[in-house]
Amino acid sequence: MLTDAHDPGRMRFEKERRRSDRYPLVIPIHLKWPGPGGVLHSAHAQAREANLHGGLLEFMDADRHPAEGTEVELMNLVSGQTAKARISAIRRSSTGALLAVTVELLPPNEAFWGLTFQLKRTTGELLKLEHGMKAGDIDPYVLREFREAVDYIRKTAWAVQEWQERQVQKRDTATVIPLLVMERIRRGTQLYEALTADLKNHAIRPEASEIEDLFHAIERLYEELKQLN
Repeated sequence: MLTDAHDPGRMRFEKERRRSDRYPLVIPIHLKWPGPGGVLHSAHAQAREANLHGGLLEFMDADRHPAEGTEVELMNLVSGQTAKARISAIRRSSTGALLAVTVELLPPNEAFWGLTFQLKRTTGELLKLEHGMKAGDIDPYVLREFREAVDYIRKTAWAVQEWQERQVQKRDTATVIPLLVMERIRRGTQLYEALTADLKNHAIRPEASEIEDLFHAIERLYEELKQLN
């Protein structure tokens, strides 16, 4: 059974008042905070949940942790980023043993948790969006744009994963580059076809300032393509 250091019902209240969803992760964190007499204390912990506003930290040494309300400096040991935070609650077991502390970032900063958190958050938002799409009417034009964008991200993510796996296995990573280039060409062709359809449907205004930039970009691309022949 989990309890709070001061109020057993506080954990439930805290969960209800969260301003954004938390996502599970494992990130090593180093903390520094001032103690009595200005003595600087430090400890290592692991972030096990996080959101834009803060997170849940499990300490490696349960006997060394800051008190509730203490302002601390956090360092993400993976990215090296630092952030100011405040200890907002202390969680203990029914026997009084320290389980974890919750921290509030000052100010809110999702970038502190790194790319892993951002990917988890994006995945969660996409799942919510999927449920919403199943429940409501969506403009086919907007849905097509969304599907193409997700497909592009999916293929790029696969290429990045392939790159990382080849690095770990000490295999040649150079062959991954052509995969990314071919995907970019495929995406470029999709955009060309979509723009052609928009022009035929008069969805693009003739006076749009971006038209001239697009025209010159296509001219430059055409000249480069001619060099391949």
